[in-house]
Amino acid sequence: MPVRLSKIGLIATIALWLALVAFGNITDYGSNLLFVQHVLAMDSIFPGASIHCRAIHAPLLQHAAYVSIIVAETLAAALCGLGFWRMWRARHTSATTFHRAKRIAVAGLTVGLLLWLGGFMAVGGEWFGMWMSTQWNGLASAFRFVVVLLVALVYLGQRDDELDH
Repeated sequence: MPVRLSKIGLIATIALWLALVAFGNITDYGSNLLFVQHVLAMDSIFPGASIHCRAIHAPLLQHAAYVSIIVAETLAAALCGLGFWRMWRARHTSATTFHRAKRIAVAGLTVGLLLWLGGFMAVGGEWFGMWMSTQWNGLASAFRFVVVLLVALVYLGQRDDELDH
């Protein structure tokens, strides 16, 4: 039971964390919009870089990218929250039932990984050259998200023993 409770607590905490990230981006839209705009505009990467042609300067597309980020954050938080609830309700059930209850949380962690690994590290970091920017470089933060979500995904994916009644 302690391992199940630790998995439930971990997912609850991650759901809270992701919800706070999404809430912050919704309620303080302009702060991180500025970050997204600079990354997409590629205005702080090395001046001689040959990838400047990839830049996106259209405000509509920049807003669309930022809204997509917020939607993905919100979806990841909601799925982890729902996963927490299903795991909590299944905490006294068989190992198979509890393992099935983790599926929604796994989906939430996966959405988060796709966002921060695929969106921030791959697309932002490599395609838009965010790694070249000293001011608008979010790779360290994205890496932190990826590590936490990936470790949680691995831990959550471990099978649980049957409960001793």
